Amino acid sequence: MSQLPKHTHPNLLVGVETGDDAAIYQLTDDVAIIQTVDFFPPIVDDPYMYGQIAVANSLSDVYAMGGKPILALNIVGFPVTLDKQILTDVLRGGYDKAGEANVVIAGGHTVDDPEPKYGLAVTGVIKPGEQITNAGAMPGDALILTKPIGTGIITTAGKAKLAPQSVIDGVVRVMAELNDKAAEAMLEVGVHSCTDITGFGLIGHLNGMTNGSKVAARIRLSDVPAFDGVWDLLAQDTAPGGTHRNLKSALAFTRWDDSISEDAKLLLCDAQTSGGLLLSVATDKIGSMMNALEARGVMGHNIGEIIESSEPHIEIVA
Repeated sequence: MSQLPKHTHPNLLVGVETGDDAAIYQLTDDVAIIQTVDFFPPIVDDPYMYGQIAVANSLSDVYAMGGKPILALNIVGFPVTLDKQILTDVLRGGYDKAGEANVVIAGGHTVDDPEPKYGLAVTGVIKPGEQITNAGAMPGDALILTKPIGTGIITTAGKAKLAPQSVIDGVVRVMAELNDKAAEAMLEVGVHSCTDITGFGLIGHLNGMTNGSKVAARIRLSDVPAFDGVWDLLAQDTAPGGTHRNLKSALAFTRWDDSISEDAKLLLCDAQTSGGLLLSVATDKIGSMMNALEARGVMGHNIGEIIESSEPHIEIVA
């Protein structure tokens, strides 16, 4: 990406500069569009649930910016040799989840691909000036996370038949949940910054926030929610390759307390699919935010705080 030209335009409100969740382009004084795209190979065996998770994941970037997703196009890679009913079930899961979000899927594009892939190109809307980015966190803010972490570890263990079905069922249910309710709470109470937690893991996406905001962050491991069963699976060395790559990258900007185990480091760097929102919230709004989330059936977890620093970094304490 560093070798590619950086496009600038007076109407481009959010571009690639801070690695934010989506691009925002102003159309009029009252309307801007949010544009994002995401797709990935199957992470669960059930085609219908795979479709649901892929769509929830694709829509999440729009919610993280404070916008409303309205329109999407399917992006599909599928082997011509595979039973077409599988693809039908994937798309049906996607259409049902989009319908839950009041998003119209108006077609798409399919290619022959040895490995199935599915996701969406999504368009959302927002009023210019009301967008929430990953670059507004302020020293003293609390960091609130709205979903547990560990999806990469559990789904990888599931593929290897190492995870109990109850553990897999729990993580599939949460991955299929939209982040719309968390976004509603965020907009009601007000936040300084937000990002959703996906492929770069909690630490990777928080790094985007600290770099964009020119601050540092401190995370309390004991307050970070993890899915049931994930610690047992970590003990069996089931972390995916993406999680190990995330941890390797995190070494450059993360300061680990001596008490933090290697398994804990992997968990905090675990590559997530359809993870929750990470909110940077002023201290005097913590109670209101927790109440707003709870009223919508979302469990918020205060996992750390933003701290002032001349050098953006992340500190992990027990």
